[in-house]
Amino acid sequence: MSMFKKTTLALAISALAGGALAQSAPAPAPAPAPEKSPITANVTVTNDYRYRGISQSNFKPAIQGGFDYAHESGFYIGNWNSSISWIGDANGSAGAVGGRTNNPGTSVSAPIEMDFYAGFKKELIGEGFASDIGVLQYYYPSSGIYNTPGDPKTNPATFVNPNTTEIYAAQNFTFGALTGFVKFSYSVSTLFGNPNSQGSYYPDLTLNYDTGVWGLTLNGHVGYQYVAGQFVNNATGYNGAVLRGKSNSSVLSYTDWKLGVTKDFGSGLSLAVSYVDTNAQTYQGFPAYPSPQGKNLGRAGGLVALTKTF
Repeated sequence: MSMFKKTTLALAISALAGGALAQSAPAPAPAPAPEKSPITANVTVTNDYRYRGISQSNFKPAIQGGFDYAHESGFYIGNWNSSISWIGDANGSAGAVGGRTNNPGTSVSAPIEMDFYAGFKKELIGEGFASDIGVLQYYYPSSGIYNTPGDPKTNPATFVNPNTTEIYAAQNFTFGALTGFVKFSYSVSTLFGNPNSQGSYYPDLTLNYDTGVWGLTLNGHVGYQYVAGQFVNNATGYNGAVLRGKSNSSVLSYTDWKLGVTKDFGSGLSLAVSYVDTNAQTYQGFPAYPSPQGKNLGRAGGLVALTKTF
């Protein structure tokens, strides 16, 4: 065989072998999905900011937003903020809490609620059953709020520092399309400016059911706000109601509930529509949680909220 033929044959065999090897080699692995960021953010616009059923914005729109950092160990930390009006409404030029006139002309500025929280959340029981414990600080940057006369020890109707610290424990659960959590929050400080209210607590239950239709999820919630403490002496508050000898719990405690539906549009955009109500009571004809106009801030209402998460 000539050298030319030998060389040609060798090249052909080499090419065939190379083609066979190429066909038998595994396909390249797909590019890995990008890692999920431990930091998320959110922004919401709503027609009314309801907290535990009570309007914090006097039935007016609010803008809200925050961010969260979650470590793979289960540790998390975050901040959430909302525009509010209830502190200024309760302590402004119309008077102190509930429109009383022992503080006329006072200018109070407290337009925002800032929440700071940290905790540990992990699926200790099993997949879909995350346990959660943490601490939450409600902070209200304000000015002029402490001009209300009186001593909280002798006149417990006097509004005190609204900043509040709570500790909480929650258990999340998943049963197919049904998810939710039970939670217990306990106040280790006075509760939102209510005198002598350390030890107040709030147990609640939240349920969500994914219908599997058009990205719709049904939402339900019920909770009970217990307010600890005792009004003493001739304490007067809530538009002049005499509270002598009444306990905070008998006047201020209440149950709240909510029913609604959430539409997921994808890409982190969702719209929630709900109905909220409470049994917050009236005392001597006045609401326990009054607006400057004398309306019950815990009355039934409809909520619409548009949220974008990043």
